[in-house]
Amino acid sequence: MDNAGSTQTKRNKKYSGSFPKIAQQTRLLNTLVIFAIIYTLYLAKSLLIPLCFSAFVALLLSPLVAFAKKFFVPPTISAAILIAILVAPFTFLALELAEPAERWMQSLPKIATEITEEIEEISNHIDGYTTEPPVETEPEDKKGSFFSWFSEDEQPPEPPPKADNANSVTDKIKQNGIDMGLTLFSNAPLMVAQILACFVLIFFLLVFGPSLFHVFIRDFPIVTDKRRALVLVGQIQHELSSYIVTISIINTCLGLATAAVFFYIGIEDALLWGALVALMNFVPYLGGIASCLVLLVVGLVQFGLTSSAFLPSGIFLALNIVESQLITPAVLGRSMQLNPLIIIIWIAITGWLWGVIGVLLAVPILMCVKIILENLGVFNHWIRLIESK
Repeated sequence: MDNAGSTQTKRNKKYSGSFPKIAQQTRLLNTLVIFAIIYTLYLAKSLLIPLCFSAFVALLLSPLVAFAKKFFVPPTISAAILIAILVAPFTFLALELAEPAERWMQSLPKIATEITEEIEEISNHIDGYTTEPPVETEPEDKKGSFFSWFSEDEQPPEPPPKADNANSVTDKIKQNGIDMGLTLFSNAPLMVAQILACFVLIFFLLVFGPSLFHVFIRDFPIVTDKRRALVLVGQIQHELSSYIVTISIINTCLGLATAAVFFYIGIEDALLWGALVALMNFVPYLGGIASCLVLLVVGLVQFGLTSSAFLPSGIFLALNIVESQLITPAVLGRSMQLNPLIIIIWIAITGWLWGVIGVLLAVPILMCVKIILENLGVFNHWIRLIESK
């Protein structure tokens, strides 16, 4: 008995010593899996971006297709009409704003030169106030110096020429503009292909997606709780559509209010800046900061380095504070509120992975993750972290 007991004790010690090693290997494996997923998301972004964007749009429009089907409207017709309704306003707005946007892009070098000259003028005034005046000394020839006979031919040394900062800034902006144009031109085929792929995917998801989804839920053994899966998808669809529609209406009203105030006070191309702030406001927090910086440049161009230059950005900042601190929380409610720091970190991650589209899709993806975790009842500590205020 003693031998058996000692043998069992040795086995327990052996297994207890191997548990930390197994736990370390598990953590290492989980870390490697996370890095593999991140690398896959980054590497396959040209494929995943159209898929994710199309899935979100189809998820929002599919209830309308189902509603039209009740009135015997074929899904192909209703899907085509919905896509046309979705594309038409953006196409009209792009055509209307193309001319002022092109004019501003062409005037960027001139704007940079004017701003640089204004800054140099202010810097020269500051230097004139801060630099002590030079002490006048009697020339050597008037003092009867031994070398005074050289003074008739000598000329005072010329000051070193100033660097032409305005031209250098203008050249840099022109070069950056050329590089940007070449980059856009080289990426244009891929962008056009992705846009067309998105339209095609949205159409086919609206027409054939519901039937495929029901077959997947009903027949695939991987879905164990079919009722729960249907409830999960329905909740994601409802909350996500409510969020996107509400945010779209709020941002549109913000853009219209900004354009109206700018037009009233005489800001040039008020509609362009209203559309810009409405689009950039889809990116929480960071979009408002970027809009303020752009409007500050607009004020500097139109009013110069005066106090009126802060008028466009100041007006937008006041409207944005009212929208973000009063209107949006009251309309969305607390259930859709997310921690601001978590949002900014998540935007940085998705922007690094997928660029501009990743920034626009960041909050909807985060909301989907939150809804899925809530319905599955897992990682409650992560849900509390996302919702914390």
